[in-house]
Amino acid sequence: MKVAVLFPGQGAQYLGMGKKFIDNDEECASLMALAENTCDRNLSKLCNDGPMEQLTRATNLQPALAIVNLICWHSFLKAAGKDFNVSCFAGHSLGEYSALYAAGVLSAEDTMKLVCKRGALMEREGLINPGGMRAVLGLSIEEIEEIIGASSGSGVVTAANHNTSRQIVISGSMAGLDAVSAKAEEREAKVIPLNVSVANHSPLVAGAVPDFREFMADIHFSKPQTPVYFNVSGETETDCDKIKAMMARQIASKVRWFEIIQSMIGGGVDTFIEVGPKAILSGMIRKIVAKNAKITSLQFDSPELLEVCLKKLRLS
Repeated sequence: MKVAVLFPGQGAQYLGMGKKFIDNDEECASLMALAENTCDRNLSKLCNDGPMEQLTRATNLQPALAIVNLICWHSFLKAAGKDFNVSCFAGHSLGEYSALYAAGVLSAEDTMKLVCKRGALMEREGLINPGGMRAVLGLSIEEIEEIIGASSGSGVVTAANHNTSRQIVISGSMAGLDAVSAKAEEREAKVIPLNVSVANHSPLVAGAVPDFREFMADIHFSKPQTPVYFNVSGETETDCDKIKAMMARQIASKVRWFEIIQSMIGGGVDTFIEVGPKAILSGMIRKIVAKNAKITSLQFDSPELLEVCLKKLRLS
């Protein structure tokens, strides 16, 4: 068994996420307290009570989702044992910070410092340059980029997430999104608006990059103890300076998720564990792997689902 652990990003949130782990484990509650102290906000209340409009704000959602991912990972290690062998990590967009924590690159406190700053900067850019994101189902990355390249409107739009061979997320201004969505629908694609408050991974948030790079300069990064596949490159990296540079650029760069999962499978990964809210990444994996491939995809975000996960891994 060769295991990859994956962490979700924005869009996976729901009210009540992480609550059962926190209520039943003092160490999980301590992690939440650390996050609240670091970020100076009541993340527990946001996660439990919302309202969803407040939770979805980038400045709130990024630390809230990140700490829930960390709590889920802590719960897994506590149940499976710290010697459980993980071959590699990855996180989707915001989830990449959880992967860095799990791989020993960042401390829990520094992880929260970074996601709090990232969320605040991206919300700032979203207010300056309003926009959104939409998932386009049924077209390839080449077809989407062709439509974007041929668009003659005044709006801004880019291919933000290459999630599967036929699921691409576009990001940009509403005018740009409307123009590309219309052309995509003419080719019989399905277009779904996403529940995010900022045009992530697009030129509209590029103003956050230099400020985030400056903030990150004082944060200590360690060499990954386990390989991490990075969104910006789709590859692994061990040089801390290069990792920092990629994490700054990641804000406005395309998420190469399809490439990452393909590389993991090509490297022999046969078991994926999605650690954190919902099962969005597991759904993507089912669309990426070949139909006859013997790949196991697991996910948990509650004690009950963790137990199911452990049983399937034969660890309980």
